[in-house]
Amino acid sequence: MNFPNQIKDTHPGAAPSHRWQIAWGLLLIIAGILAVLMPGIAALATALIFGWLLLLAGGFEIAYAMQTRAAKGFGWKLASGTLTLLLGLGILVMPLAGVASLALLVGGFLFASGITRPVLAFHLKPRPGWGWVLFDGALSIILALLIALGWPQSSLAVIGLLTGLSLLSTGIWRIVLARRFD
Repeated sequence: MNFPNQIKDTHPGAAPSHRWQIAWGLLLIIAGILAVLMPGIAALATALIFGWLLLLAGGFEIAYAMQTRAAKGFGWKLASGTLTLLLGLGILVMPLAGVASLALLVGGFLFASGITRPVLAFHLKPRPGWGWVLFDGALSIILALLIALGWPQSSLAVIGLLTGLSLLSTGIWRIVLARRFD
């Protein structure tokens, strides 16, 4: 019984995990292009999705607190759930304020990822494509600084544009690395 002969790959040389990385990279590039073309809509959509996620998370936290009200820490669980729910509700009611807040969160995320990506790049060095990861880290730090400089006046337009550029860069390096490794 010879199992390797029974598995046929439609794309010789491409491992299934690499195809998933390429597909993920393409989706990131498409999302990035859409965000760059419609930054205001992308920023508003991001805020509304985040608001709904917080609202649902808060509801689940409150439900969990109620189910475990006899356990230690009930008040803290209930307070945490209530605050999460109220934050989500606040973003849904005032999405522009949510966008401004998200601009700070995205800036913080981009800055943190910009710090960690060079570490990943130097772990990948000297493999082909490691420079793309390093470039992505530098770009993320620059984008974080641009968000901080334009906040809050430009949050609506800038957050979608900057996030779109970051998505594009991340999609590119994922595809480059996936195609370079067997």
